[in-house]
Amino acid sequence: MTVHLGDAIREVLPSARADLERLVRIPSVSADPDAARHVWASAGEVATLLREAGLPEVDVVTAGDSRPAVLGRRPGPPGAPTVLLYAHHDVQPPGEAADWDSDPFEPAERDGRLYGRGTADDKAGVAVHLAALRAHRIVHGDRLPVGVTVLVEGEEEIGSPALPGFLDAFSGALRADVVVFADAGNWTEDIPALTTSLRGGTSVVVEVRTLRHGVHSGMYGGPAPDALTALCRMLASLHDERGAVAVPGLTHGSAGFAGADSPDLTEEEFRAEAGMLDGVRLTGTGGLTARLWAGPAIAVIGIDAPSVAAASNTLIPVARAKVSMRIAPGDDAAAARAALAAHLTAHAPWGAQVSVQPGALAAPFTAPVGGRAYTCARSALGEAWGRPAVDAGAGGSIPFVTAYAGLFPDAEILITGVEDPGTRAHGSNESLHLATFERACLAEALLLRNLAGDGS
Repeated sequence: MTVHLGDAIREVLPSARADLERLVRIPSVSADPDAARHVWASAGEVATLLREAGLPEVDVVTAGDSRPAVLGRRPGPPGAPTVLLYAHHDVQPPGEAADWDSDPFEPAERDGRLYGRGTADDKAGVAVHLAALRAHRIVHGDRLPVGVTVLVEGEEEIGSPALPGFLDAFSGALRADVVVFADAGNWTEDIPALTTSLRGGTSVVVEVRTLRHGVHSGMYGGPAPDALTALCRMLASLHDERGAVAVPGLTHGSAGFAGADSPDLTEEEFRAEAGMLDGVRLTGTGGLTARLWAGPAIAVIGIDAPSVAAASNTLIPVARAKVSMRIAPGDDAAAARAALAAHLTAHAPWGAQVSVQPGALAAPFTAPVGGRAYTCARSALGEAWGRPAVDAGAGGSIPFVTAYAGLFPDAEILITGVEDPGTRAHGSNESLHLATFERACLAEALLLRNLAGDGS
């Protein structure tokens, strides 16, 4: 009896979800040095699951100082394309426990969603790959219709700092005709999307000094400038009165590159998705998707200064802030970072001494959309969801995408995923919409079939 992929996905879905829950219970926070053993445990668990899914060649690998990644492979039939399936097993820190409605590392189902850190970003990507491989194993036995390489990275959430060395060490194993990055989102729970652009990203740490040491605010306040006030004035200069980025020299594009059929967000939808408070106005100008996908964004994400509880009547001699910047497609990441550093330095008040420490770079990316793999993906998504996919941009960055595209310019790159506007990736109560998860599993299985030209 012939087993079709839809039936096979339904058969393997419970095991794929169970695997996802096992992974979520491992707190693989790559940003936390004390969690290194958990990151290794997570990599080991992923390797075991890939072997159980039928990949004969699976290794936990590192390059230089990289966190552990997992690399698996099964060759395809002669003449079949090779497909690289990417995900990452590291996760963001959970933040404050009080902000979660349940333990972030104990999966909990509520109202059709699975809650927990990494349920969507991006351990669900691992589970999607597992489901697709298992479904094809049911249909085809121990052969796959295409060659498959699986890479599950261990440091995406900290910007993939060891990526250049990793790609250099494993470039031969990672060469593929098509790459599927399962680390993005969909337009809604019911409307699939192919992500065709990514903003780049970078950060700087700016330090301001005005005094050799702290002094009494009553005895010296007035003539003597304090570093924290100087820093606040510098940070305020990053945006104009409407909240638009005010750093000169940055690229500001439009969302039109994502495709004529791409929808735009309404303000009501955006406010609900972002959790904005009543009365708080949106920042910037232009269409919302253009602001999110095609323009720069700057945010202050950390400040080193005395806490309110520890504050005394002392003029602060030194203060630091970390400034995060998203870079529009078409811009040069290094030049954009230099423009940010130059702007901060130029806006130092009262002769304050400023130093700027540059952070890592992730280049923006725009995918060509006319190739065969893109057509196969649109067909697979439409069949799995029962409606056409839309093209979309993404405001975030995936360092591996741009690095891989630079190394293998002939590979077709597809960016898919399981997230939806309710996912809250990186935030408290991150969750996976379970119906979307099932559709994503089916879509990837169908994509492998389509790439092979196999109609079974």
